[in-house]
Amino acid sequence: MMTRFLAVASCAAAIAQGLDPAALLKPSTDSWPTYHGDYSGQRHSTLTQITPANVGQLTLAWAFQTGQPQQIKSTPIVVNGILYVTTPDNLWALDARSARQVWHYTYPTNQGFHIGHRGAAIYRESVYLTTPDAHLVALDAKDGRVKWDVVIADARKGYWSTNAPLVIRDHLIVGVSGDFDNLPGFLKSFDPESGKTQWTFYSTPPPGTDGDFSGGATGGQMWMTGTYDPLLNLVYVGTGNPTPTLNGPARPGDNPWTGSIVAIDPDSGKLEWGFQASPHDTHDWDAAEVPVLVDGNFNGAPRKLLLQASRNGYFFVLDRTNGKSLLTKPFAAANWASHIDKAGRPIPNPAKEPARDGRLVAPNEAGGTNYRSPSFDAKTGFLIVSAQDGYGIYFFKPEHGAYGWAGADYGVWGRAVLRAIDYRTGEIAWNHDLGDGDSSAGVLTTDSGLTFTGDSASSVLALRTSDGATLWHSGIGRVGNSPVTYELDGRQYLVVGGGSALYAFALPTRNPA
Repeated sequence: MMTRFLAVASCAAAIAQGLDPAALLKPSTDSWPTYHGDYSGQRHSTLTQITPANVGQLTLAWAFQTGQPQQIKSTPIVVNGILYVTTPDNLWALDARSARQVWHYTYPTNQGFHIGHRGAAIYRESVYLTTPDAHLVALDAKDGRVKWDVVIADARKGYWSTNAPLVIRDHLIVGVSGDFDNLPGFLKSFDPESGKTQWTFYSTPPPGTDGDFSGGATGGQMWMTGTYDPLLNLVYVGTGNPTPTLNGPARPGDNPWTGSIVAIDPDSGKLEWGFQASPHDTHDWDAAEVPVLVDGNFNGAPRKLLLQASRNGYFFVLDRTNGKSLLTKPFAAANWASHIDKAGRPIPNPAKEPARDGRLVAPNEAGGTNYRSPSFDAKTGFLIVSAQDGYGIYFFKPEHGAYGWAGADYGVWGRAVLRAIDYRTGEIAWNHDLGDGDSSAGVLTTDSGLTFTGDSASSVLALRTSDGATLWHSGIGRVGNSPVTYELDGRQYLVVGGGSALYAFALPTRNPA
């Protein structure tokens, strides 16, 4: 372990203030204090300094080069003027006004899976990092020194963690990944002060469990940060694909709670309800995508809603109080379902199951969307999603066995597109082409009517939210994370990753007369 510390008096004073977890209930505009910006997962900012009229004047305020080979996939968090950004095994604390490095923590060399990293979390005077070998590390926010280091899961079995933890009062909630092996999926809550485990929720039963409710399936990893309704006191998390992945006959039935959205009591880890977006998935279509929480009218009545654009190509609207389906509709190319059942679930067509001679299926393995976060704009009622129309060929034969991937697939064609989905109807309000393949950028919207994202090549984009028209772009390298925004000293910053660097854009400052 190594921490490089740069003494910056003003930054140290800001860090010393810490973050009261109650501040997450209504974050201030000078912060982006948690992975989604707030608990709702809407990734929408009330800031209006940057507008459709002046966004073309955006200029580079600062840039920070990590010096690492890994692309930045993490969402930066900003608290008390300090920005925290991660890559696998690394966490930096930067002055959010200038990108001046305050400290840099490097986790010890390990054999974990270094696929990427989603981001950090902060609680009072501590900042938290998950690691490729499935550890959870608590660092002192003022200098990056290690407070404690605990094991989330056994990396030798095939687990890893890219997850940005979710802080809810005195709970630090963390998920894991691991679908190369037949491993049960789980979510854990830790005491943020001591690192002690508070509870564990399993999406598929661990070995030795009485009564196998998943039909022999393992998997259902929870590798994306969930959302939270403080009034209902429920955490909402999407779960991953079942394992073995492409061998459906080895795990008959629907395989709950894989490919699902689950609502969990954060104080006990108890399952309150579950909705399965992909029953008996055989195409690696996680439902780990962000469950976005919206209070709005639906069919003429005010409802507490949950929206998800899922990897399987379907858009879901649920009543988040009980998990009941209100709307199910495709938002991307999808030819795999025979029908929608009375519970609102797309039901797999047996003719699209992986087979020895291959099956052409939409979406492809990358999905109709994926980990890249959407954004919800309440003024228009649009959930804006980085989508893909794609086709792939899926294979399975008994010789592939019943462990891990257990089959083969390859992509045939894919095209990235940003889609605005009207949550009230599921209709597509507009499309904006993003290029070949799939984009890796998430989405941010603001009250001024702007949408920020990245294309599948090398540009960050600003679009008009009402119709998707391009208003500004800048070539910074492939965008791999979700943009964030905050305002300090009266100046609004837009921060986004391009390649292995982090860039901040703002309107030009006026020189005094």
